[in-house]
Formats: sequence, structure tokens, C-alpha cells
Amino acid sequence: MSRTYTIRELAREFGITSRTLRHYEDEGLISPERRGTQRIYSARDRARVTLILRGRRVGFTLAEIGEILDLYNEEDHGAAQDMHARSKFVQRIAALERQYKDIEESIAELKLGVTRIDNRMTERHEEINPRPQVRVSGFGVLPAAE
Repeated sequence: MSRTYTIRELAREFGITSRTLRHYEDEGLISPERRGTQRIYSARDRARVTLILRGRRVGFTLAEIGEILDLYNEEDHGAAQDMHARSKFVQRIAALERQYKDIEESIAELKLGVTRIDNRMTERHEEINPRPQVRVSGFGVLPAAE
């Protein structure tokens, strides 16, 4: 007989709430056995929770994760699932690379903005608080020493 898990055990193991596990059940991603009001999770459910959390971590929606999980078929040893997952992974990589480029461009633009603001603030400060100048014979006008 294979190992089973309570909702509390899985929640603790994965660092998630019982509510999250019930939500995954409501979405049809896992299907624990019921004994009265108690949910009993199988090793399969545990493995699916692992995959769900990995998928969420890299930005997949629960619907996308469900598509991948539902394609598993023992007859083809998971080949259809692997092909679909690979396609989804390539799409997600492309989306993340676009986001990464956008983030880099945003950071560069913000840094330029900070530099411009700093320059304006320095100019204003110098206009409001001009440095006193001292006339030194033979050397022209020099700023006063601070």
C-alpha cells in the first residue's frame, strides 16, 4: 500500500495553506480520497502538488498547469505530456526573456531620470546658494575656499 498524507501534512511539507490545497482540488488539479470529511492525499496527489508549485513559481496559470498534468497517459509513457510541456516551457521562456528586456530598459530609463533630477537639484542649489568668489591679485576671480 502506498503512502498517504493528510491535508495538514502536505500543507506543512510544502509551506502552503490547507486552503491552497482545497483550491487546487476545486480546480481539479488534485483529487484526494474522502473518508467522511477527511481528505486523504495519495503519492500521486503529492507529486502533482510538487509540479503545481513549480509551475506557479515560473509563472504558469493553474489552467496551463492543469493542461500539462491532464495530458499524462501511461500508454505513451507521458510522451504527449512531455511534448505539450516542452512547448509551454519554450513559450514561457520567450515571455520571461521579453519581460527581462523590458525590466532592463525600465531600470536604465529610471537611472537616467535619477541622474537628470540630481543634476537639476544641484543646479538649483547652486543658484540659491552661490559660492562666494574672492579676488586674488594677478589670478583673477577664484571661488572662496570652503
